[in-house]
Amino acid sequence: MGTRALVLNEPKALRFEINRAALVDPAIFAAEREKVFERCWLYVGHESEVRKPGDFRTRMICGRPILFCRDSTNELRVFLNTCRHRGATVCREAEGNTKSHTCFYHGWSYNRDGELDGVPGQDAFPPSFKKSDFNLKEPPHVASYRGFVFLSFNPQAQPLEDYLAGTKEYIDLVVDQSPSGQMEVIQGVQDYEIRANWKFLTENSFDDYHLLSVHGSWLTYLRNSGVEMKRPERGHLLPGHGVGKVLGNGHGCTDNVNFRGRPVACWIPIYGETTKPEIERIRSELVARLGEQRATRVADTNRNLLVFPNLFINDGSSVTIRTYYPLAPDRMRVLAWALGPVEESPAARAVRLDSFLTFYGPGGFATPDDIEVLESLQAGLSTHREVPWMEVTRGMAKEGEQLNTDEPHLRGFWIQWDKLIRAEGTQ
Repeated sequence: MGTRALVLNEPKALRFEINRAALVDPAIFAAEREKVFERCWLYVGHESEVRKPGDFRTRMICGRPILFCRDSTNELRVFLNTCRHRGATVCREAEGNTKSHTCFYHGWSYNRDGELDGVPGQDAFPPSFKKSDFNLKEPPHVASYRGFVFLSFNPQAQPLEDYLAGTKEYIDLVVDQSPSGQMEVIQGVQDYEIRANWKFLTENSFDDYHLLSVHGSWLTYLRNSGVEMKRPERGHLLPGHGVGKVLGNGHGCTDNVNFRGRPVACWIPIYGETTKPEIERIRSELVARLGEQRATRVADTNRNLLVFPNLFINDGSSVTIRTYYPLAPDRMRVLAWALGPVEESPAARAVRLDSFLTFYGPGGFATPDDIEVLESLQAGLSTHREVPWMEVTRGMAKEGEQLNTDEPHLRGFWIQWDKLIRAEGTQ
């Protein structure tokens, strides 16, 4: 990487620029793997994805195969999905329920608790060989918050709740949609790749500045469907008051007054007249349980929340969990799931999934547009030597509140990224 600056942050000069090499350079990509992903807390999955003893999901996290599961006592566990013998992937299925996992190479088997319980021809090993020395390995740290499970490969990682900082307020707003405080991942996953740098998706996922130009067809669809589209307030671009917030440790969010309907619990004509009583019932339950003020906060505001470095919980037209990992400087893999209250009725669940797919789905109004934009951005970065800098200064000269179409939350992400990239040694 040399000594070149990657982020120029000069508040007094109202200057904030990103060196475009940060999005194309293989050396920077390698440094990110070590200094960002190896040190931060990373999203594993939601506890609702594994419910019973023996339930499991397999994931790739930070380039490592991971086994996310319930053990024999129904405790959540996370194992490195690699046989202790020669290293083969032990579990090769995406999901399921099992009493044991058997490596297909030499037949070593592991029970639900990750213990090595079967070694073919064990008597040929020396007397010093003990199966208990070869259980499946676990990451240094695994912890959860409100059902969201994380791991860290950093032995010195700070406690998860400290790391989450201001994001906890927004995760709580999502979970408060459930009367019991229990949300569930709805069966099915969106799994796709984007030919662009992962940091572009981070920006895009809570950059409301692009909404009018990129998603104009969706706004027109809402308007033509009878959704009330108020004139923006003075100084705003969108028909709803919104702000951008920095939440510490690189986290951030947009926090917006809803104008596009919410399955919990703001009805719009797109949902159909037959759904109005159910949406009104959900609203009444929120008010009775949380009080008018908190219910309004839950039902009438949207949030796109970044948990640094690569988890988004977008609570807008529906709730989506989105995480993504860089495969190369110009390629990433994206996984996304729908999330809803466990108590949700079939009618409300149908509204939620329709809203989820209409906006976030692979054939929806948002995701295809965003992918095309990100891949176009990456193609344009072939000029990074001739055009080395991009600026991130919207809202920087303002006093007080920063809007959702400003960029304080984007700057917060880049400041943390730059801090980690420039750090010496390991933490």
